[in-house]
Amino acid sequence: MTLYYYVQTKDELITLMDDAIMGEVLIPADEFPAHWYDALTAISLRTWDMLMRRPWVLHSLQNASAGPNAMRHFEQSLAAVADTGLDAPGKFAVLAMADDYVHGNALRSAEMRSADATAMDAEAVEAAMRFSQAQLATGESPQTEALLGDDDPRTAFPRLIGEMSGRDRFRRGLAVLLTGAASRMNLRLPER
Repeated sequence: MTLYYYVQTKDELITLMDDAIMGEVLIPADEFPAHWYDALTAISLRTWDMLMRRPWVLHSLQNASAGPNAMRHFEQSLAAVADTGLDAPGKFAVLAMADDYVHGNALRSAEMRSADATAMDAEAVEAAMRFSQAQLATGESPQTEALLGDDDPRTAFPRLIGEMSGRDRFRRGLAVLLTGAASRMNLRLPER
């Protein structure tokens, strides 16, 4: 209850927490990339990294009121696409695509970590394996059979995912998204 000596309500506390967390995703002005693609990549990576460190944010702070750092984050995002030549709806569409991808990927990653923790139960793993094998034995999943090959699903999925880290898979997906947006919206990509 001492906490409420400093803040009046739970909503005020949540707003302050959200503002502190949003401060983590801000890019210092001297590090802000000049090209829209690089700037959105940097913003997206910082946001994704923060969400990986604090997956609870995805649910706990959903309805927090915007604070100064949230406004700064939005301003940085708009600055990233300022020189694209897009109109306001186009700029907002690119930002929404990037945000949807960041939050969707972070949510899926959090679900996978939770599933991995649950999968530690050997009995649950064996039950899932029996179910999968029974479903495959019906012959009604030829695409899944082709994907898995002769591998046990426990070894097939790591083989399919490869040696990439979650962050590298995120970066690859983000690059595909932004490159696709550039192609669709006639945006210039950075020269490499």
